[in-house]
Amino acid sequence: MNTKQLFLFRHAKSAWPDGVADHERPLAERGVKAAPLMAAYMRAEGLVPDLALVSTARRTQETWALVEPAMSGVERRDEARLYEAHAEDLLRLVHETGEHVEKLMLVGHNPGLEILALQIMRPTPSEAEEQLKRKFPTAALAVLTVETERWADLSADGATLTRFITPKILKKMSQDS
Repeated sequence: MNTKQLFLFRHAKSAWPDGVADHERPLAERGVKAAPLMAAYMRAEGLVPDLALVSTARRTQETWALVEPAMSGVERRDEARLYEAHAEDLLRLVHETGEHVEKLMLVGHNPGLEILALQIMRPTPSEAEEQLKRKFPTAALAVLTVETERWADLSADGATLTRFITPKILKKMSQDS
């Protein structure tokens, strides 16, 4: 059996400027700081996807622009279906992914990412699972391992949550070290 990795990466903190449509909301200053912090962690830990599907919303595009320099060699596809997607829609995107992709990242939004993670991960009591169940904050990254040859075979309880990292956790780790 082959092991694949699915990265669910929520966009960084966005601003709420008056008169700006939701799809066009930019990152807030906090988001501009958080995205590179997450990128450095992903790079250092080898959490670099083969393919990144990125929502067309401005805040996800800006998040990816800040993360991409740490992701050399990643194929990136803008995917309009990630915007306002339900968990079922996200799972459909995962199912459509070619077998050659070993590490897939969805750069998207809540509540879809959080619900998808909760639906596909098998219960394995851990600190990461407890944190994800409490909140899937902006710029959070859920790393799931999937034992499969084909993405199309991923179903409920078909993945193991191996990490759940947020900017807040990274800041605490750097203060503790």
